[in-house]
Amino acid sequence: MDPTLDQSTTIHAPSSAGSGGLGRRERSLIALTDVSRTYVLGASTVTALRDVTLRVAGGEFVVVLGPSGSGKTTLLNVIGALDTPTAGSVVVAGHDLTRASRRELTRFRRHAVSFIFQTFNLFPGLTALENVQFGIDVSLTRVERGHATEILCRVGLGDRLRHFPHELSGGEQQRVAIARAVATGNPLLLADEPTGELDFGTGVEILALLREQVGERRAVLVVTHNREIARAADRVVELSGGRIVADGPPAGGQVPVEALRW
Repeated sequence: MDPTLDQSTTIHAPSSAGSGGLGRRERSLIALTDVSRTYVLGASTVTALRDVTLRVAGGEFVVVLGPSGSGKTTLLNVIGALDTPTAGSVVVAGHDLTRASRRELTRFRRHAVSFIFQTFNLFPGLTALENVQFGIDVSLTRVERGHATEILCRVGLGDRLRHFPHELSGGEQQRVAIARAVATGNPLLLADEPTGELDFGTGVEILALLREQVGERRAVLVVTHNREIARAADRVVELSGGRIVADGPPAGGQVPVEALRW
């Protein structure tokens, strides 16, 4: 495992002397500077992100809020090294992703970041338990035996461990995906509409579980269009037209997850 991605390692920003070097200490787990992302679609050019500058430290539970097409998912993909910016700088967990090689990006995705996708991305030939254990194995996380089972029980799937994805409902598949991401213990947890397939009661339980993952060296970013969820955040970053139009505490003050209603 790359030692610069170990959770116990102090986060550094790259030096200006060359790509891949480690320079001055940087408190931010996420550091985006003037990031833009444009796509060419036939004769048209679509700008998904416009000059986005964002800092997120370990210990923060951040909700990225905005309507469909505002750039939320693109922002998440850029932070998680699933997409590359057209312009600007992206430094996450001490790694300059704009300068990293393909091999370095793959290693980064395995050991620094965990995703909860809207599309679940489960392996159809693996059971719920095997899907979660696979995520742990790939990240090289050191955990106690039975950790995958414990996390699945936490998301209410203790009786579905041996079931394959096609034997699970959409909400159950979403919970497997959430369990897999949480189980790795990677320093950055990125969730794209994690409650979208869940009923209200289960959604609140999942948000509480995500909130618990925040620690001194771990941050959680939740992308959603649901303003109610933003009330439980430490910070709310609001996007419109690919730009950050607001960044601060929830309007009216933060509330416990259990107080949310939608």
